[in-house]
Amino acid sequence: MQIITERLIITAFNQENYKKVSETYSIRKHIVNYLDNLKEDPELLGWGVWFVTLADHNQVIGDIGFKGKPDDQGIVEVGYGFIPEMHNKGIATESVRAIIEWALLSKKAKKIVAECHLDNIPSIKVLEKLKMTRTGMENGMINWELQHDHHRGS
Repeated sequence: MQIITERLIITAFNQENYKKVSETYSIRKHIVNYLDNLKEDPELLGWGVWFVTLADHNQVIGDIGFKGKPDDQGIVEVGYGFIPEMHNKGIATESVRAIIEWALLSKKAKKIVAECHLDNIPSIKVLEKLKMTRTGMENGMINWELQHDHHRGS
């Protein structure tokens, strides 16, 4: 499962591509947990972790994704992380926008939520560019949401 944007190729992690990616990219615990859960529930594909590569070469520059399938109200949480060399280039905004569009087009997600640390200025900028709205704060984290707009016909 892939999404191609202007500069990026975004690929859903699965058992097959995991080993190749792990040769050049640090596989953190949330990715391993997702792959274990994917074995149990193949419908989780796409609702977990995706890896991001630049379209002009195969270097993995970050991972983005959802923290599970949408709940019974259609709410799904998005998260992301990129190697430092990719910060301040619009890469996070471009890739996260692409998977949010994928999720909303699936018709399973109705609301996208996110959280970031109060002092994480780069992440705050990304969420603002994605037109997400601050909904509150707790435990040093800002909560965000993006409500699916039915009026745009999307």
